[in-house]
Amino acid sequence: MAATATVIHDWLAAHRAEIERFLAELVKLPSDNPPGDCAPHAERAAALLEAMGFVVERHPVPPEAVEANGMVSCTNLVVRVKFGTGRGPVIALNAHGDAVPPGAGWTADPYGAEIRDGVMYGRGVAVSKSDFATYAFALRALKAAAAAGGRFDGSIELHFTYDEEAGGAIGPTRLLQQGISKPDFAFSAGFTYGITTAHNGCLHLEIEVVGKSGHAAEPEKGIDAIEAATGILADLYALRKGYPALKSAVPGIGSPTLVVGLIAGGINTNVVPDEVKFRVDRRIIPEEDPTEVEAALTHAIRAAGAKWPGVSVNVRRILLAMPLVPIAGQEILVAAIQRHGRAIVGEELATHGVPIYTDARLYAAAGIPAVLYGAGPRTLVEANGHRADEKLVLDDLHKATEVVALALADLLATA
Repeated sequence: MAATATVIHDWLAAHRAEIERFLAELVKLPSDNPPGDCAPHAERAAALLEAMGFVVERHPVPPEAVEANGMVSCTNLVVRVKFGTGRGPVIALNAHGDAVPPGAGWTADPYGAEIRDGVMYGRGVAVSKSDFATYAFALRALKAAAAAGGRFDGSIELHFTYDEEAGGAIGPTRLLQQGISKPDFAFSAGFTYGITTAHNGCLHLEIEVVGKSGHAAEPEKGIDAIEAATGILADLYALRKGYPALKSAVPGIGSPTLVVGLIAGGINTNVVPDEVKFRVDRRIIPEEDPTEVEAALTHAIRAAGAKWPGVSVNVRRILLAMPLVPIAGQEILVAAIQRHGRAIVGEELATHGVPIYTDARLYAAAGIPAVLYGAGPRTLVEANGHRADEKLVLDDLHKATEVVALALADLLATA
């Protein structure tokens, strides 16, 4: 293993500039979701991977499935590399290329891939285009080690998908349900200084409050949907005050949360509003039953609406993402990553949970042990993920790539 580690280290050191250029090319092409017109980015990523010698499978998602997922276009990319007989474990490395829109407040071009003092800025640079680079170059380093005499058996697959921001239903879920891939283990995009083994689930609901329009000069002849919605919102905010009392036992996760993220309604300034729609984000800790959470929250919303005579309330599920919980076999991935963490990163890589939801849950739901590990700082906030000036310290990219390559070498080693 010492000889393999040396080959991997030296190969990655010689290709640092190429790794950074690859990531920059991915950042420079927008793949904002919404609107989710991501097929062009997938084609660009495929071309870059092919230029490195990979055989890239393109799996376009049918338009009707894309539209049902609230997107415009989507292509999943799969790369498969066999080592030895190929009878060893199949390990999937999954990262998503879609990203939230930039928003306001940037000091750098969101699509410029500008580098300042060893830090690259751009939308998606840390979440998670960085791990397109981490995983692709870790695989290339492993191939270099095999060419130098390293003995490995099994397969590594790159799963580069484009719908994480919309829930993963036409990305990893599709790859697994259609039998395009049947991995034994999975790595999903993460950060350099810790290994994520659990995360929250998430429920998105759309609530429609329907009243009756009327002239503003005679408001008593209408039924004010905004007034009713205000009361329902007040009841929801009162409900969430009790959430801090419920705490997860998983370090890094905390308590359930509830946020009203979107609201729209009304006809005109001089009209009693007849309809309001708003959307709720309810985070689900691993100890909760998502089905029970949805039922309880829906009941609370309907009960709040029943306080307003003449008002009807409709509740529609937009998303239900299950939490990631540890399953048997996950410890094998953790051990392989931790074995090299201190030497490469300079500290022990502890396991922890995060309050977000990710594609890793989709692999675990299919019975595939999965962890999150990749390039980035200690927290999403440090990376400015989903905020202005999203950034990645390039040294973290290189450290994570070496750790992943060495972990893969351990997992596929035959002697």
